[in-house]
Amino acid sequence: MDLTFRQLRVYAAVARAESFTAAATELRVAQSSLSRTVLELERTLGVRLFDRTTRRMRRTPEGEQLLESAERVLAAHRAEMAALEHYLAGERGVVTIATLPSVAAALLPPVIARFREQRPDIAVRILDGMSETALERLASGEADLAITAAQGLPEGLRARPLAEDRFFAVLPPAHALAGEAELGWADFSGEQFIAVGADSSVRAGTDRAFAEAAVRPAGVTEAGNVSTVGGLLAAGLGVSAMPALVEVLMSFADYVRLPLVRPVLDRRLSVVLPRERRVPPPARGFLDCLRGLREEHHPLPADVRWVG
Repeated sequence: MDLTFRQLRVYAAVARAESFTAAATELRVAQSSLSRTVLELERTLGVRLFDRTTRRMRRTPEGEQLLESAERVLAAHRAEMAALEHYLAGERGVVTIATLPSVAAALLPPVIARFREQRPDIAVRILDGMSETALERLASGEADLAITAAQGLPEGLRARPLAEDRFFAVLPPAHALAGEAELGWADFSGEQFIAVGADSSVRAGTDRAFAEAAVRPAGVTEAGNVSTVGGLLAAGLGVSAMPALVEVLMSFADYVRLPLVRPVLDRRLSVVLPRERRVPPPARGFLDCLRGLREEHHPLPADVRWVG
């Protein structure tokens, strides 16, 4: 059988009131329309839904069962429509953010805390990985937005500047240069340099700085991630340069942090969005929260600043 939503809504109103007149007033339709709808239902189901007398109408057992079924359908419809309304208002749902591990660990926590206060019914899902992976997740639709270093964006994506974190030198505590006030990139020319993988935004920055300073380290040890760099540093196996936000990922390691100049290097982080695909309401709410913190100049970790 195929009963329409309208038929169920009409029947529920009539059955609850056990009166065509009262139901017509509730639904603001003609009483004759309700009578025709109930007759259609009885013909479709092949049963009588009401016992009618000159004074009143009373639900039959079949009518009772239909009312229970209709109420469940109507309640589910109301719940789904309410959920949709909250979603469209940016008050419910899930926001998925593709980002760098350093951003996830050091920049996003206060944003997520504020967002939870404002929109407690929206879940936040973080997909952390390398910059290229974050952009791929955004382009494929797996993520709603990305926060990453956005050089050389693929077609179909657009970037809004968000923050910059400055590169600093990291050395083992016993290193001969550990007592200096600051280092230049040229100071790495005779050193074993610990670099992260070529797909990292950190590696792109260090390669650019070495090229600008026209120097090369004595040797390079490549690590897959920042925590590995911390372990190699702690073992005295070389020196490195890292942007400020990654420091939280190396907190387990013993190292010395020094300002790094000639050139001073900042990593630009951006919010990346699809050009053609509409940002879902929960993600728009997250972006509003992020924008609010930036406009308030909410405190950031040392050597990190809002931009844009």
